[in-house]
Amino acid sequence: MTLAIILGAVVGLVMGLTGAGGGILAVPALVFGLHLTVAEAGPIGLLAVCIAAAIGAIIGLKSKIVRYRAAILIAATGIVLVPAGVWLAQQLDTGILSAIFALVLLWVAYKNLKESRQGSSSTLPDFERPCVRDVESGRFIWTRECATRLASAGSIAGVLSGLLGVGGGFVTVPALQRYTDLEMKSVVATSLSVIALISLTGVVTSISRGHFDHAVGIPFAGGAVLGMLWGGTLSARLSPKHLKIAFAAVCTIVSVGMMVKAL
Repeated sequence: MTLAIILGAVVGLVMGLTGAGGGILAVPALVFGLHLTVAEAGPIGLLAVCIAAAIGAIIGLKSKIVRYRAAILIAATGIVLVPAGVWLAQQLDTGILSAIFALVLLWVAYKNLKESRQGSSSTLPDFERPCVRDVESGRFIWTRECATRLASAGSIAGVLSGLLGVGGGFVTVPALQRYTDLEMKSVVATSLSVIALISLTGVVTSISRGHFDHAVGIPFAGGAVLGMLWGGTLSARLSPKHLKIAFAAVCTIVSVGMMVKAL
């Protein structure tokens, strides 16, 4: 129990420094620290991610920067596919799951390193983005292409959440950046709302199917909350660019470890 709290606090610290995306390290921490399988660690990691994302989403809602219609659409498509991801995680070999997780970590490392060098703005000009806001109302002008693109992102996030115990922020944030004209703070807040809803579904699904270890999950989540609060205070003192580079380095190292474990 003590080790679970400590590991949760470390993961929470990373989430506080880097955002809810840092929760992707929850599963590796449980795999290497408590010798759980990826399938066993996934639901526990999702709980920590869910709590972190929910806190960020609440702050965003109070600030009125969450695009709740877009968040509901993305989350709804993701929620439908979360159970499929959970089921698939129970069917696949542990080595295969570890290898898939390692590849996801490498992708996250690449994206963070790229953003640290070039910034996180979309490469598409506004007139090419399918989801743009009305000048007067500030609301999205909904089109079939807009809804399809956002729903597709939600589908991928949902499957990965159930399969690997990740919130899917590394899918929803780039999608919102690429396909919408939202400002970055609104992108992050909307993405956190999606992550919270999808992660909660994954946790509930796992608990209902008896795949959640409460003895580890509850203290781990508690430690994550404490670590996240601490990390949030530290993040204001550190350079975002350096944090992204450090996070990319950690993800790369952990990815190598997961790949070795898979082999």
